[in-house]
Amino acid sequence: MTTIPRIILKPGKEQSVMRLHPWVFSGAIRKIDGQVAEGDLVEVVSNEQQFLAMGHYQIGSIAVRLFAFEPVVPDPGYWQMKIQAAWRYRETLRLTGNKETNVYRLVNGEGDGLPGLIIDFYNGIAVLQMHSIGMYRIRDQVTTALQNIYGSGLTAVYDKSEGTLPFKAQLGAVNGLLFGNETSVVVKENGCLFNIDILKGQKTGFFIDQRDSRKLLADFVQGKDVLNMFCYTGGFSVYALKSGASMVHSVDSSEQAVELTKHNVALNEGETDRHLAIAADAFGYLNGIKDAYDVIVLDPPAFAKHQDALKNALQGYKRLNAKAIEQIRPGGIIFTFSCSQVVSKENFRKSVFAASANTGRHVRILYQLTQPPDHPVSMYHPEGEYLKGLVLQVE
Repeated sequence: MTTIPRIILKPGKEQSVMRLHPWVFSGAIRKIDGQVAEGDLVEVVSNEQQFLAMGHYQIGSIAVRLFAFEPVVPDPGYWQMKIQAAWRYRETLRLTGNKETNVYRLVNGEGDGLPGLIIDFYNGIAVLQMHSIGMYRIRDQVTTALQNIYGSGLTAVYDKSEGTLPFKAQLGAVNGLLFGNETSVVVKENGCLFNIDILKGQKTGFFIDQRDSRKLLADFVQGKDVLNMFCYTGGFSVYALKSGASMVHSVDSSEQAVELTKHNVALNEGETDRHLAIAADAFGYLNGIKDAYDVIVLDPPAFAKHQDALKNALQGYKRLNAKAIEQIRPGGIIFTFSCSQVVSKENFRKSVFAASANTGRHVRILYQLTQPPDHPVSMYHPEGEYLKGLVLQVE
């Protein structure tokens, strides 16, 4: 029987693990008992040799990602059980078998006790993104588990981990199909249709985490002129048009995103003169729209992916929101977001506060938004709450 390497923590460093936090940082390790390579299964024990948890070892600041706080045998049956539990949770959310919404997140890393693993379900296609070598090594077992869970309801499994795995591991990972042959599909979200291109789309193909925010937008747009900045697939634009907006302008710096938005609008609305898609720089476009819009959506890509970029990111959110607050019509509504994990709710709100104060306009917070429940956050891992949003009214 192979002996599992043990990670022995420094005195006092076991407290975080005993509170069920799923990460062990390199600075907490006193020594490693046994030979260990990136992606290996390890046991974590206290300085007194007390068992604490099991996880996957990795090189870097986060040294171990923990998936079990009791001794387990991580065989195919174990991973099947974990993914089945995630599926059952989505069943309680009425997402599985939902005729109006057939796109959702099935596994959300630490939020589902599977750190390093993301699985998004697109009307029969499961897209995997692994953020750890340990999870990457069991991708075939994950695929088998998905086949067992979905049966004929699963048409393809696509691995899209090439850009998310630690680059220092030098695995030579390449995106590709693990099962089936489909890489594009039309999905339905709250009755709205979207074409998903798994190969070319950002992230896993679609920003599923904005589903609830898009639905909320529908309450504010009837008879209004709407601007959707950083439109990407046009999700907010489609909802606005379906909900009776007078005019929707979709803006993105990417020509590809603009074409994708046009396609999704046509998929839902056919040919319509109520929509215009524009390829333009966001800050430049916002300079010249004084009193042009009643509703503005600001959903930019992450301004900061690492802590050392935090200061510049907060300045970016401040500038972006100040421009929108300055330009929107009196009584207008702004949906503004940050998907940067290193930007806390408090820091994001402070940036928007500073932006508001600089304009001198009266601004109310109507809603504070976050990711939907199929992107759960572990109580013991608050870092998992990456999406922050505010709905503002500007007088």
